[in-house]
Amino acid sequence: MPELIIDARMAAISDSLEVRRILPFRRRRMVGPFIFLDHAGPVTQPPVDIASMDVLPHPHIGLSTVTYLFGGEVTHRDSLGVKQTIRPGEVNWMTAGKGISHSERFEDPGLLSKSSLEMIQTWVALPAEDEENDPTFENYQPEQLGTYDDKGIWMRLIAGEAYGLGSKVKVHSPLFYLHVNLTAGTKMALPTRYSERSIYIADGKLEIAGTHYAKGQMIVFQKTENPSIRALADTTLLLLGGEPLGERYIWWNFVSSRRERIEQAKADWKAGRILLPPNDNKEFIPLPETTIRSGRKEEGPPPNPLS
Repeated sequence: MPELIIDARMAAISDSLEVRRILPFRRRRMVGPFIFLDHAGPVTQPPVDIASMDVLPHPHIGLSTVTYLFGGEVTHRDSLGVKQTIRPGEVNWMTAGKGISHSERFEDPGLLSKSSLEMIQTWVALPAEDEENDPTFENYQPEQLGTYDDKGIWMRLIAGEAYGLGSKVKVHSPLFYLHVNLTAGTKMALPTRYSERSIYIADGKLEIAGTHYAKGQMIVFQKTENPSIRALADTTLLLLGGEPLGERYIWWNFVSSRRERIEQAKADWKAGRILLPPNDNKEFIPLPETTIRSGRKEEGPPPNPLS
């Protein structure tokens, strides 16, 4: 049986863009090194002002943000001076390290007339020894990611290692992260080598050990479990997990193994010591006033970080 079922909660990340938030969850802050998962869309009806969907410049420390699209496009700008438009099948992997800021903007007025917008963003906590590294950004193209297509199973390895597939994405700890499409009636198993594993149902329905699961649910498994997964309809999944890194504190957009480092990041953003993107520096999200949560302990409702 699964260890835990997490149902998505709705959260707003900008004036006109809501997401299904899965992680962090009050009973399960992390799965392996993954400490955050948001699912935006599909958005088919644009707001009157598409700019109202934009996520303004905001800071991060101690993590990598991983952006992956099922549909649409998003323009990333960061304090390294990078400008990168991401499209479906690509991966934007930004490692914040000791501090970075970035924005995500929807700049094509005809975006939603061409296709729906559907975006997944995860955060991957860094090992303690890498938390103060210099920030970096990389865009990876679909051909740099291993794929499999046979017998009703299509999968793309976004990052890490699983099922004998490889990915060019540079990671900092053992993990797996896959986009999987199953045709109705198809069965598959989870990777077995990792301590913590989960399935997020982006669309469709699954049956596991006689129980049905639906869109917007994450199913978390212990290492000793080897479930058989059967698609009850054409289904889109994210499989993710890896080895735990130990306790992490998460507050707003900051992740760290040290509580005092979060306090320093708060002060740095407030004082302007984390630079804004040079090509997007006219506005930003101010520091909110809330309390620190622990990445492994239940200390009240989870924060509402912006991606």
